[in-house]
Amino acid sequence: MAVASQTPDHAVAAAKGRRADRDPKGGLSAFKASPATYAVLLIVSAMFFVPFVLMVSISLASDQTSAQNAFTVLPTEFEWGNFAEVFTATGLPVGRFVLNSVLIATLSAVGQVLSSSLVGYAFARLRAPGKGVMFMIVLATMMIPAQITMIPQFLLFKELGWVNTYLPLIVPNFFTNAFNVFLVRQFVSRISGELDEAAQMDGLGYFGVYRRIILPMMWPILTAIAIFTLTAAWGDFMGPLIYLNSEESMPLALGLQYMTSTSNAMQLPPWNLVMVGSILLTVPMIAIYYLGQKYLYEMNLQGGSAGVK
Repeated sequence: MAVASQTPDHAVAAAKGRRADRDPKGGLSAFKASPATYAVLLIVSAMFFVPFVLMVSISLASDQTSAQNAFTVLPTEFEWGNFAEVFTATGLPVGRFVLNSVLIATLSAVGQVLSSSLVGYAFARLRAPGKGVMFMIVLATMMIPAQITMIPQFLLFKELGWVNTYLPLIVPNFFTNAFNVFLVRQFVSRISGELDEAAQMDGLGYFGVYRRIILPMMWPILTAIAIFTLTAAWGDFMGPLIYLNSEESMPLALGLQYMTSTSNAMQLPPWNLVMVGSILLTVPMIAIYYLGQKYLYEMNLQGGSAGVK
């Protein structure tokens, strides 16, 4: 009898021991990289880093080197004055290009954050007939190529008189998109519904629960959406190319292309200044990803529990 009573306990202890050896914290076990893994990662990283180094090298080259097209991967000249000349020597309003990009990207991010949080919350919490079918229809729009809707959208915005304004680049972001709705809906679905019930018992309605309970907990996913939108709007080239005609309204991405096509006849574009503009186009996004990587990590790994801590 003693042996029989102890056998289940020994089995439970052995099972716990195996689980502890395999995964002591209850999560995924850490991957132990070998020196060969680090070597491969270092080589691949260096290969991807070469274009950035070449961009910096060209941006520091002199006008003579740029005219001769005699560039090197590693910088041999350090013309720091190029970073000031890009605003004065090109004959283009580069400073205005930067401000236009900041305006478009910021308003686009604000629109996506507001609309995505509202629509995603509605799909996650509100009860309505056919909600599941509507959500599937929203997701199905992700399969429609952007090239198909490009001409109808242009005709629509032309009839509204929005061509050569920022409205076609900003206003659609206040109506969210399917991918961001999916992200918010999945995030909110993992937040305990007991919080909503407790708030409703205190007299809050759906919008009150959204504003005072759910919205403060959605900062990781909303920050990630803002980063994605800022990146897309900051580097967008096709949209401004279609809707913007005046030089003063161009963002930086389109202005750089315009800079390469306005050189004199039989003369190469000022590639050193073009690369300075490319750095202005690249570095802010790197900084934003660096500052927001914590929220991206929480979005991917912690889900709805990230805001509860």
